[in-house]
Amino acid sequence: MAGNDLGSLLGSLLGGSGSGGGSGGQAGGGGGGNILGALLGALTGGGGGGGAQAAGGGGNPLGGLMDMLSKSGLVDQAQSWVGTGENKAVTGAQIAEALPNETLQKVAEQTGVSPEHAADQIAQSLPRAVDKLTPDGSLPSGSLEDIIRQQKL
Repeated sequence: MAGNDLGSLLGSLLGGSGSGGGSGGQAGGGGGGNILGALLGALTGGGGGGGAQAAGGGGNPLGGLMDMLSKSGLVDQAQSWVGTGENKAVTGAQIAEALPNETLQKVAEQTGVSPEHAADQIAQSLPRAVDKLTPDGSLPSGSLEDIIRQQKL
């Protein structure tokens, strides 16, 4: 199941090729990828000035997102996803608190769910996605597409 989530995420981030979709239904494997794709898209400039500024530009919203989570009191969780140990869980409420309201609203609109449901899906999918994108225990540089290609995922 985690592989389907990651496949959907990477497919949506690379432009929707989505080779692993289909079996999970809307609430299953594809949902997490679509939600994270929408979140990262909103943070790279599609979500208004606040989200783009918070992400720091440069084509890699992952670092900006991790900074945003750390500043919201989720530093231990965020570091556990990047590190090589066990991933610490977060709740949808914690994600909703950490993200700018307009960013979460945009993600919800793009994916056709409520902001609360979007936050829950982000909380469920984000730790695995960050873990997979940071196998050496540090945030890579470059665009998100380059990072995914470098990891050969």
